[in-house]
Amino acid sequence: MPEEQPYCDDLHILLGVSAGIAAYKTMTLASALTKAGVAVKTVMTQNARHLIGPAGFEAITGNAVYTNMWDASQQYDIGHVKLVDWADIVVVAPATADIIAKAANGICDDMLSTTLCVCWAGPTLLAPAMNSNMWNNPIVQSNVKRLKEVGFQFIGPETGRLACGSEGPGRMAEPENILEEINNIASRIKRET
Repeated sequence: MPEEQPYCDDLHILLGVSAGIAAYKTMTLASALTKAGVAVKTVMTQNARHLIGPAGFEAITGNAVYTNMWDASQQYDIGHVKLVDWADIVVVAPATADIIAKAANGICDDMLSTTLCVCWAGPTLLAPAMNSNMWNNPIVQSNVKRLKEVGFQFIGPETGRLACGSEGPGRMAEPENILEEINNIASRIKRET
């Protein structure tokens, strides 16, 4: 991890968490961002909550975790739009085949997928995590290509031991590598302003 971090004091990261076993690594990423002085807000899918609870993200970031589009306060504020307006960079880690497909096809059936439909024009970084067969599926690769064409950025996946016990591509990039890529994006934003 770089010694000097080019984060702006007022950098805002919207951290999306989908239902991959690698979600536990995302807690480390949220902690590193917060320690670097970055404001972090988290959006989790309902299924991600089965793997890792929102309370940890709330404790680390000092911000509420958004999971439900139908929360009365979110409906009034149009939460998914306000979150994207607030964020300088949107990061999804892990980005499962499901959330990649939803983003690539404009499917908006939960808080995270709806948020991704809004943020296509700004810096968005996806860190895929899934089984190798899923990652290599031509449909998944087509969805990745489609998202890259509209400006979404990807980090990983890495090759290694997967949750299912097999070896191959599909491991989510390590938090320090995602952090380095966020640094790169933040530096570009800073240069452009």
